[in-house]
Amino acid sequence: MYMNKSIEEIHEALIKKQVTVKELINESLEKSHEVQESCNAFVTILDDAKEVEVTDNVLSGIPYGIKDNYSTKEILSTGSSNTLKDYVPFFTATAIERLESAGAIPVNKTVMDEFGMGGTGTTGHTGIVRNPWDRTRMCAGSSAGSACAVAAGVYPYATGSDTGDSIRKPVAYCGIVGYKPTYGMISRYGLFPFASSLDHCGVLTRNVRDAAIVVDTMKGIDKNDMTSWDSSNIELASSLTGDVKGKKLCYIKEICNIENYPNASSELKEHLENFKKALEKCREIGMEIEEVSIDQTLLNAIASTYVVISCAEATSNMSNLTGIIFGPRADADNYIDMMKKYRTEGFSPLIKRRFIIGSYVLQAQNKNRYFFNAQRVRRLLVDEWKKLFKEYDAVILPVGSGPAKHLDGDKDILDENTTVLEEHLQVGNFGGFPSITIPDGFIDGLPVALNITGNCYDDANVLNIAYALESTMEYKNQVAKEVSHEV
Repeated sequence: MYMNKSIEEIHEALIKKQVTVKELINESLEKSHEVQESCNAFVTILDDAKEVEVTDNVLSGIPYGIKDNYSTKEILSTGSSNTLKDYVPFFTATAIERLESAGAIPVNKTVMDEFGMGGTGTTGHTGIVRNPWDRTRMCAGSSAGSACAVAAGVYPYATGSDTGDSIRKPVAYCGIVGYKPTYGMISRYGLFPFASSLDHCGVLTRNVRDAAIVVDTMKGIDKNDMTSWDSSNIELASSLTGDVKGKKLCYIKEICNIENYPNASSELKEHLENFKKALEKCREIGMEIEEVSIDQTLLNAIASTYVVISCAEATSNMSNLTGIIFGPRADADNYIDMMKKYRTEGFSPLIKRRFIIGSYVLQAQNKNRYFFNAQRVRRLLVDEWKKLFKEYDAVILPVGSGPAKHLDGDKDILDENTTVLEEHLQVGNFGGFPSITIPDGFIDGLPVALNITGNCYDDANVLNIAYALESTMEYKNQVAKEVSHEV
């Protein structure tokens, strides 16, 4: 078995001819079909994946997965939506082209929440993605299929996208690593747009070093994406020294203090205890940890600010989904009825609800009250985090309120007090900050995680902190071990 190893271990085995590219492809495809049967992680499995020559590039000859909102030439790319269920693009996203140029081999396209709009992995047109640790639980979203596949050992990495926490929450639920670089470090050309000011390309792996290796290949300025920037002076993998003595981290009292959760479940209590232990490990390897405070009213506004801005941008971005330019055309007497039928019948209720919200907040009579106010609150939040980055190298926080939620929502009691704990990762998108989630423990056999977020363009520092902390814990390179077979 090689697909459960790290990228460098697989590359070394290829160089030493301990395994062939064909054998790796066959192993990954076989595992893809197993995981598809048990967890429904893929829209398309590329059974005709072709061998390539192994070169000095560590990604060459190694299989990987592509989230289904990346455009791939001559390969079905649906965004997990019925509106694009037969869409085959004529071009490939820049980020994927760069992986292909390195010799990476795509073996499947992974299921996501429809067009990335969702945090459950349950709204894709091909059905629910189940968590490989416990199939009664979700993977979160929207990069659900990618998280599931990497955690299950289908391959060492997959691409993802992150508009609110769509890489960093699923990896927490699946016990792996998820990295969203600084906004624009990876070109978004060919990524189906959701909310353009928030969308980030990124990667899901099983260790921090692999995340650095893959993003080193994906990143770079692109003439087709005016928000991309020249990061050629940043080499992530070679910056991973593990030396973090003197680094200063902070955590936010209002998010991490158990006293703020009067109805705290046993899972939440254990999760915050795990986080405290991680902070101690940070101190043991030479980092300073301090508690800071941010106005609770401002923190409480994170989720609603995200909803308003993301829905407004989504409404605008997806106005081209008419059923006329591409997608299955609706049968109607005229083009207006054709578009109406296509959008009414093609989109799921969740998507339509978001479009309605987006259209409402952009109406002239509502724009100042909702959309412009949301932009103002976004600025206030980003400014608060920027102040922290003047004094601290990064903000470290727990991800979510515990392990993966049940697919049967009745088994999880939702507590409005934990909303900020569940949604704070969205600030990383508001500010375009580099942000990485790594596992930090288990609760009842299910993984939980923490997140490290730093200032824009300080990706190498953020990854090195995560790399050093990862080395103190036992969760690097872990592959899912199912704790429940009840479905």
